[in-house]
Amino acid sequence: KAPKTPLQKSMDLLGKQLSLYSFAIIGVIMLVGWLQGKHILDMFTIGVSLAVAAIPEGLPIVVTVTLALGVMRMVKKRAIVKKLPIVETLGCCNVICSDKTGTLTKNEMTVTHIITSDGQHAEVTGVGYNRFGEVMVDGEVIHGYNNLSISKIVEAGCVCNDALIRNNTLMGKPTEGALIALAMKMGLDGVQEDYIRKAEYPFSSEQKWMAVKCVHRTQQDKPEVCFMKGAYEQVIRYCTSYNCKGQTLPLAQQQREQYEHEKTSMGSAGLRVLALASGPELGQLTFLGLVGIVDPPRTGVKEAVTTLIMSGVAIKMITGDSQETAVAIASRLGLYSKNSQAISGEEIDDLDIQQLSQITPKVAVFYRASPRHKLKIIKSLQNNGSVVAMTGDGVNDAVALKAADIGVAMGQSGTDVCKEAADMILVDDDFQTIMSAIEEGKGIYNNIKNFVRFQLSTSIAALTLISLATLMNFPNPLNAMQILWINIIMDGPPAQSLGVEPVDKDVIQKPPRNLKDSILTKNLIVKILVSSIIIVCGTLFVFWRELRDNVITPRDTTMTFTCFVFFDMFNALSSRSQAKSVFEIGLCSNKMFCYAVLGSIMGQLLVIYFPPLQKVFQTESLSVLDLLFLLGLTSSVCIVTEIIKKFERSKEKIQKRGSSSSSSTSSFLDV
Repeated sequence: KAPKTPLQKSMDLLGKQLSLYSFAIIGVIMLVGWLQGKHILDMFTIGVSLAVAAIPEGLPIVVTVTLALGVMRMVKKRAIVKKLPIVETLGCCNVICSDKTGTLTKNEMTVTHIITSDGQHAEVTGVGYNRFGEVMVDGEVIHGYNNLSISKIVEAGCVCNDALIRNNTLMGKPTEGALIALAMKMGLDGVQEDYIRKAEYPFSSEQKWMAVKCVHRTQQDKPEVCFMKGAYEQVIRYCTSYNCKGQTLPLAQQQREQYEHEKTSMGSAGLRVLALASGPELGQLTFLGLVGIVDPPRTGVKEAVTTLIMSGVAIKMITGDSQETAVAIASRLGLYSKNSQAISGEEIDDLDIQQLSQITPKVAVFYRASPRHKLKIIKSLQNNGSVVAMTGDGVNDAVALKAADIGVAMGQSGTDVCKEAADMILVDDDFQTIMSAIEEGKGIYNNIKNFVRFQLSTSIAALTLISLATLMNFPNPLNAMQILWINIIMDGPPAQSLGVEPVDKDVIQKPPRNLKDSILTKNLIVKILVSSIIIVCGTLFVFWRELRDNVITPRDTTMTFTCFVFFDMFNALSSRSQAKSVFEIGLCSNKMFCYAVLGSIMGQLLVIYFPPLQKVFQTESLSVLDLLFLLGLTSSVCIVTEIIKKFERSKEKIQKRGSSSSSSTSSFLDV
């Protein structure tokens, strides 16, 4: 059995508390009525009916159903939620730690620049995993081995590679696919078949390089050749020489500084930089040069990042790329500003959790980071009270995904272990899907608040109405069957339909809520009480108006009963949104709600006009003027609520205007 969410636990507790209060009030009503000389059986029947109506037994059910329906809607947005509590947690998420490659970017790698160890600069045209494109140096097209410095780099990248491209389809890692595509453009893709691999040092996120030892297929009696590719700072450690137009020269400090400068320049342009080398042994390699690989940002990611940051969600990018590349991409996506910081995996290793917790709020980029660093990053953020969502796709990410408040696995590139550990799976690996899920999470919580407001205001109104009538020694305004009918409306279709209200697109702009915050906020309690007071006063007014002849008749209770039901319908209408006008969200935008209200009204009319039901509910037919009078009166609960919403929106606009003008003044003074 799945554990209950904090919201479900809160609703269970609220239901129990309301039940206790309701039983206490009902007990008082029955006692006072009996002392007033009313028949004990009549009071008992009223008490039981009130208990059924006032106790919000539908509260936990609606919460669970609303969460489940939210999960179904998220599937349509390509997010698979594995655990129900995550739907609620999504609305509280205030930090997203995202991988760069494949989530923020397309993971469609293409080599665009080559810098040889002897200083030649080549530009590469073409996009995708195919042979369409050219390699050019100073306007001259390079093909095959007509430029030895370029061809050595391409050869190393092709041989030290596990990817294959068949019919323009990549089988393997995108970075390696980009190197194979480069070889195809130069007509050197067949060089892979020229070598027999004798040993392999596979790539890992810790060492950040890959190497193979090979012999040439036609020269197997000659010594083995080692090819290496990887992060520049790792590859250069194994190099003792560099290639200069076919000659091997000692690697001096001057060359190291030049290569460092070129690497930084390419990284600052947002390119992923790979260094390549070859030689007889790992410690005696000849540096061949650098290749710059572009991985374009996903469409719409920048807008999603901006929206989330504006709403109070911090975005942290975690990547194995160099600082220059990481910062350039982050800046392009709007993640990195002049006040942001970037720290490396090595720096993370040097800091303890407490020290890291002090700086992570300002850090936007974690570069040269590996999966083992993710767990430390999560714990440091959680130490600050953050609700953290973490993305991952590898086996080594599983521990971090388990530790995160919301573990997000990649559906396309993620491993089975990673998906098993995650709370949510992105079917399309797209960062925008995370934003859609957060939007849905906030919307679901709002819908539950709408339902709570409607049901509590109706329950309180029903209890208060009978209590006041009893204390004022009035006849009971509603009989037992009428109270039970009201309960059907309260817990039935109109109430349930509030849980499927379409998500307001503006909800994503609202700041994340605190996970520990009660659903019954001060603002919500005020709205519940205002609605309850209007319903009680309006219904008592109708009852008093009908009792002016001092004789209670079926017409009197029918008017009172219908008044309460109509109040319920208008109350449900105004409960569809806590902030926006019903005209702004659209009267018919929630079709299920429209059908539910229409069905309830039709049912009420049957109760009033259908003779067999008239006997059951002790009602009689009302005139059209009676119905128009009741509609006009009961619409007041909706009108007053709309006025309150309008006032709150105006107040919010004034506050925003004031804060923006304060910011402008502050900026002016800073200048």
